[in-house]
Amino acid sequence: MQIEKHRAQSIKIPKDEVLRYLGYGKNTAEGRSGVLIDECIRAVTAVLDCRACYAEFDIAKKDGNLIDLGFTAVHSEALTKNLDGCDKIVLFTATIGMETDRLIQKYSQVLPSRAVVFQAVGAAAIEEYCDFLSCEIAEKYALRDLYPRPRFSPGYGDFPISCQKNIFDVLDCTRKIGVMLTDGMLMMPSKSVSAIIGFSKERTSCAESDCSGCGKTDCAFRRI
Repeated sequence: MQIEKHRAQSIKIPKDEVLRYLGYGKNTAEGRSGVLIDECIRAVTAVLDCRACYAEFDIAKKDGNLIDLGFTAVHSEALTKNLDGCDKIVLFTATIGMETDRLIQKYSQVLPSRAVVFQAVGAAAIEEYCDFLSCEIAEKYALRDLYPRPRFSPGYGDFPISCQKNIFDVLDCTRKIGVMLTDGMLMMPSKSVSAIIGFSKERTSCAESDCSGCGKTDCAFRRI
């Protein structure tokens, strides 16, 4: 089991991702909107508390789309496809802390438009942190000649969200990094992510996270 804490300076929140979450697409924000987004990015950057815990497991495919992940077994065609050729996974949970949630809650009461921007900034920040963490893990595994697949989270495609319970049990996320799981399988702080990264001896053309494994093709935030 590994526990990581990263300095806020390691995470640069990409403004283009914030704009995507706000529905701008490839357009830019100008004038007061642009200034507001910049202010919110600075405010979230100032309170980032980036923490993660992760562990390695051996995996084995069973019959059909039943895959043994080492800590639990699940039926998932999408995850089985993602992990094809992999013998190991890294399971992680990451968070940027509670302060972003507090900013969202504060402004939801007094200035909802700013709260919406904080939501988008928080979403971009946790994804950026997951990218940073994934690259850091991949660098360690490259020393063992193991190469990553795109990270895959419960709720993507047909990978059941109920698997969050197993993840929290095995990683002990609440005690290790202060992330709690509600009865509805939501994480608190809300800007937290659990995911699996498969590793194999085979190099693949793309190991970046994308939306290819998710069946929700009508999502407004879909990248592809």
